[in-house]
Order: sequence, then C-alpha cells, then structure tokens
Amino acid sequence: MAQFRPDQTPPPQAPKGPRQTGSWIRLALLAGLGLYFAILLVQLFGTRLGGPARVELSYSQLLTQVENGNVADITIQGQSAQGDLKTAVTNSGTTSTQFNTTVPDSVGLPDSSFYPLLNSNHVATVVKQDTGGLGSLLISFLPFLLLIAIWIWFVRRSGQAAQGIFSFGRSRARLQDPSTPKTTFHDVAGVEQAQFELQEMVDFLRDPGKFQKLGGRMPKGVLLIGPPGTGKTLLARAIAGEAGVPFFSISASEFVEMFVGVGASRVRSLFEDAKKHSPSVIFVDELDAVGRQRGAGLGGGNDEREQTLNQLLVEMDGFDQREAVVVVAASNRADVLDPALLRPGRFDRRVVVDRPDRRGRAAILKVHTRSVPLDPDVDLEIIARSTPGLVGADLSNLVNEAALHASRTNRTTVAMEDFEESFDRVVLGSERKIYLSEAERRVIAYHESGHALVAWYQPQSDPVHKITIVPRGMALGVTQSIPTDDRHNLSQEYLEARIAMALGGRAAEQLGLGSITTGAQNDLETATELARHMVVSWGMSKKMGLFSFDDSPQAVFLGRELAGSPHVSQRTAGIIDEEVTRLLNDGYQTAESILTANRAKLDTLAAALLQEEVLDEDQIARLIGPRALEGGIASPKAWRPAVSDAGEQV
Repeated sequence: MAQFRPDQTPPPQAPKGPRQTGSWIRLALLAGLGLYFAILLVQLFGTRLGGPARVELSYSQLLTQVENGNVADITIQGQSAQGDLKTAVTNSGTTSTQFNTTVPDSVGLPDSSFYPLLNSNHVATVVKQDTGGLGSLLISFLPFLLLIAIWIWFVRRSGQAAQGIFSFGRSRARLQDPSTPKTTFHDVAGVEQAQFELQEMVDFLRDPGKFQKLGGRMPKGVLLIGPPGTGKTLLARAIAGEAGVPFFSISASEFVEMFVGVGASRVRSLFEDAKKHSPSVIFVDELDAVGRQRGAGLGGGNDEREQTLNQLLVEMDGFDQREAVVVVAASNRADVLDPALLRPGRFDRRVVVDRPDRRGRAAILKVHTRSVPLDPDVDLEIIARSTPGLVGADLSNLVNEAALHASRTNRTTVAMEDFEESFDRVVLGSERKIYLSEAERRVIAYHESGHALVAWYQPQSDPVHKITIVPRGMALGVTQSIPTDDRHNLSQEYLEARIAMALGGRAAEQLGLGSITTGAQNDLETATELARHMVVSWGMSKKMGLFSFDDSPQAVFLGRELAGSPHVSQRTAGIIDEEVTRLLNDGYQTAESILTANRAKLDTLAAALLQEEVLDEDQIARLIGPRALEGGIASPKAWRPAVSDAGEQV
C-alpha cells in the first residue's frame, strides 16, 4: 500500500490564540483602572506625592487670612481654590501651610470684590478654566464604565467556557472537504483485490438510487482487516476521494473519556453530522479500542467503553435506507471484536488488506518513487523481490532512507547502492561504531560463517545474500538470506533447514574455536520458536500427531481466548518439550555435520570476513564454490527475510 505525497512547504506561523489576546486585554483594563483610582484618591484627599497635608478653610476664614496678609498664592478653578500660606494654620487638629477652600459662585462675577482684595494684599492669583459639564461627568463615571466593560468581558469569556463545556460531548471527527486535493485509487497500489471489493461502495456513493430502485441494500459497514502499515486508512480516503463525498475521520480511542456517557454522545453527534452531509463516509480507525467483546476482559468491565459500543451498534441499526452513509472501520485485531459488530446489518462486509506480494511491492515502489530521481541502474523489480514481508509503510521508509543516503553522499540521483544501504538500515539496523577486540571479531566471523555455510549447502534454505561482521542495531554480526519469491505455505523441510541455519553459528564456534559464547542467544530463541510452532501449531511431530495447541501470548489477555484454549495435560506438555528438544538437536547435528565436512571452507570464509568485514553472494561463491542446489524456497508473506545474527552486545 502506498500513497504519493508531494513535497509540502512548512505551515505558516499560527496567529496568536484568543487566550493570549484575552490576557493582554485583561491586563490593560486592570492597569488602566488601577491608575485611574490612584489619581482619583490623590485628588480626593488633596495629597501631593511626598508633600504635606492641606487644611480646609471656609470662605470667611480665607478672607481673614488674605486681609492679614498670610496668603502667598492662590489657584482658583470654578468653586475650588487652593494655595499656600505664609505661616502655618491649625484647623481640625491639622497644621499646614497649604489650604483648600470652596468659594461662592459670585467670585466669578464682574462686580466681585474678592479679586481686588487679593490684588491689594499682593496675593499671586491663578485662575483656571472650569472643566465641569460633560467632561467632569465623564471623569466621574469613568470607573463605572471600566467596571462595566470588565464585567461584559468576563461574561463573554464565561459564555465561551460554557459553550466549550456543553460541546464536550460533540464529535471530534475531522471532516475532509471534497474540494480539497483528494486521494484516489491511483494513489494506492499493492491491494488490487481490496480495491476491487471497494469499487462497489464507490459506485453506491456516486449513485445511491441505482441500487435502491431495484430493492438493493448497500452494506452499512465495511471492516478493513490487515496488519499495521498495509494502507487501511489510505483505502478509506480513496473511497471518499473516488466518490467525491465528505469524509469524516476519527480514531476509536477519541470516543472514550473518563466521564461515562461522553463517548456515546460523541457517537450520536458523529452520525448526525454525517447524515447532514449525506452521502458521506465515516472512517473509524483502530475499531478494537471500543469494539472489544463485552464481558471478555479479566476483572471488571469498562462502562464508558461498553456504552460507547452500545451507542455505535444502535446508530448503525438506525440508519435510514435513504441515507447514503457508509461506515468504514479498520482493525488489525478483528478476532477480539464483539460479535454484534460483525453480524449482518452492521459491519456485514469484511475486506482483507494483506501484505503485498512481489508484484504489489513493485507497484508500491513505483508510487513512492514518483518524485524521486532514480539512477538508470535502479531496478525496482529486484528491490521488490528482495523485500518479502515488507508492507507499504516499510517500503515508503525504504525509499525515504535511500533518498537521504543519496543526499548525504552529495548525489543528484538515487542509485542502487543507496537502496542496498537503506535496506540494511531498515531491516538490520543502523551501523554502530563500537570497538571490538581481535578475539571478539574472530568469534563473530566464525559465528556468521557457520550460518552462511549451513544455509549454503542446504537445498531447502533461502539463498545467502550478505554476511557482515559490522555491528548493526543490537547485533554484532549478521547473515542475511533473501528468498527468490513469495510463498504462502512453509514445508517441513524448509523449517528444519531454518532451524539448522539458526544453530549453525553455535556449531561453528564449537568446531572452529573449541568454545561457545553468548552470541547465539537470538539464534536459540528463533530456533526454539520455530520448533515449538512445528510441534504445537502445525502438526509436524509424529508423537503429537494432528494435535494443535495455540500457546501464543495473546491467549492470556482475553477471557474468551482463555476459555477457548484446549487443555493440555502434564503428560502432553512433556511430550511437547521432548519433541521440541528433538527438533533442536536434529538441527544442531545437521549444522555440525555440514560444517565438519567443509571445515577448510569455514576457515577460509572466516578469514575473508576478518579482512573484508562484508561479503556479498558473489564473493562467497568465489571463495567456497557454488551452492549445492541453486534456487531457494521463499519465505511466506508472514515471515521477514531470514536473518541470523551474533547476538546482542554483552
């Protein structure tokens, strides 16, 4: 599965949010209000910053002070007057040389005797224009206006908060407008069978009446089942893009909240929105987050998740046949879904989106390399044949790593060696720069040579592609085998050859060095897992016969799977252990016999590895000769390329 994504420019810087803007407005209002009240207090109490207090004089007292020559200056503004005295005056327990007084309105008249009295006593007089009227009224009411403005602002903020609270149960699905750039089936590759099954859904969304006039009923739900990375989400977008209808996308985990009932409310809201935009597509990703079987968990249930699931079931049942709304869901754990979801009338159509085969991988690589300048030596067919088991996401990462490697080496095009390096990085891990002593390098060289020789001289094994003693990922050395083609079934001979190859490293250490190390840890785990599956799952043991027992770790998490697991007696468990041990011992004896018969070639291959560090298939053939039988048996879709390593760093 793949999708062509053109280069995107970085998004513009987001503007300031309403919360940040509101904070500045609130601070400005509070600062202005505080400043106004400070000025008002100073004016009301007549206090100069850092100055003495003023005494209050009546108009008659002021006249007396003027006649006595005790007034130095006076400032008159309307009926308010203030000034300085030459000597201190005591009034109401206050002693000061500054005064405040109120003069009558007659002071401003032309025949007033107050101003001549001031002139005759040499009082410096200043008359200011009165700011009364509308200006004085506005100043008086300014604090009240500010308080009202702040109150209105807080009310609006409270309304927005209340609206956010009441919208807590609304759907959070993202709506993709049909007018935006669309994903179509041309952007999808490697899943031709799934596309063919989904084309009918597209035809229904384009012309619902074509099916309804003949009494036909389109499936209400389509469940996409497949491993992660195979492109289930991309297929759902392609359905909406091909039909040109609104596309609602949401993850099932977004329904579930800590408050019971919120998930059910969001489900109702989602279906209401979809019906308004009918015809439309609802896509629910990771359906198993809310669709797990009810009452199957260990311990108590999850009320919120079960209520959400119940509401989803009700909404899918309540669809009007005239409403062209299609629900598409995706899950890689369809085995744990509630049976009520899978019955006819709900998710009554299941589409398997499987790992792509060789042709599918080649088509996916073509889609992902549309915008990548390729060197003429790049053969996508060879890359597709060398990457069995990889899904669309893996192949997309492979192309991206190759482009990055070409950029680091200052190339103008992506060459085949860039894809080789990216394959090693994706499958085996990044190269690690660590110090290894000569003794450690010798152990790793013999270990990897043992893997390669055992695979080289077994006709059923996958062809050896590369050997390296350069540490990659958590491995100190790697032997890489790549199948020649895809295959869906594994033969018993192939599995036994895989076990022998995995144990070839341990056998080479014992034979070539006379001692063993911890480097075979990963090999032992791989061989034991294969042997146990052969005995308990695939019926490849004569003692066990056709008995099958799935002992996968998933069986211990769900009550339904625990109840459905077959009982194994102590005697049967002992037989299983005996058969697994027998398969491992047989594999080790096979590896040991091959290496003993080719001891000189083991030393030659190990010496070449110590000198070159990396050997490809052609170099191996020149050193030890051709394979016993050319052409290997490919690994199936569920298995990655066979990789044996020298274990983790100890």
